[in-house]
Amino acid sequence: MEVLRTLVKNMETKKAIRKKIFALRKTFTDQQIEEMSCSVAANVCALPAFKNAGRILIYADYNHEVMTKAIIKAAWEANKEVAVPKVDGTDMIFYRLTDFSQLSSGYCGIPEPKKGETVCWEKGLIIMPGVAFDKKNHRVGYGGGFYDRYLEKHRELERLALAFSFQILDEVPTEPTDIFPTILVTEKEIYYSNEE
Repeated sequence: MEVLRTLVKNMETKKAIRKKIFALRKTFTDQQIEEMSCSVAANVCALPAFKNAGRILIYADYNHEVMTKAIIKAAWEANKEVAVPKVDGTDMIFYRLTDFSQLSSGYCGIPEPKKGETVCWEKGLIIMPGVAFDKKNHRVGYGGGFYDRYLEKHRELERLALAFSFQILDEVPTEPTDIFPTILVTEKEIYYSNEE
């Protein structure tokens, strides 16, 4: 019963966090989001985790998330392979991305590849979004559980998340099924965690 109570409390807390962060995101102009995203991208591209990865699995940004185009372009320029996710039922499938023209509006309006070559890389760097984080890299996602399910099956991938500094809270609720990023990059800070 206590476990159920905690689960319900966590769900309510996450819902409130999402509402708060979504409202905050709307207060920033497109130009501010772009400028902060450039700083995040510069921080990511300077990391050994990015430099040493031959393969990058990365989301296509949507609705004032940290923009990922600069990171994707940097990966291509460094001759890295890039893949982006497409939602298929309750799962995510990654497709090789060689050109932005492959993307169109998909699940919930998120840019996804229309078609192409699917990939299932066991080694590489996965770069994920999130709604909110804390300084221990605990993550509140969008509620679909897509990244947790994907990472459960692909444990060897190095995990990195992108966020703006306003998305970093003192503490966010966690659940046993959560798989946290080991590196969290904002426009101002980089946070590291060894927690699984």
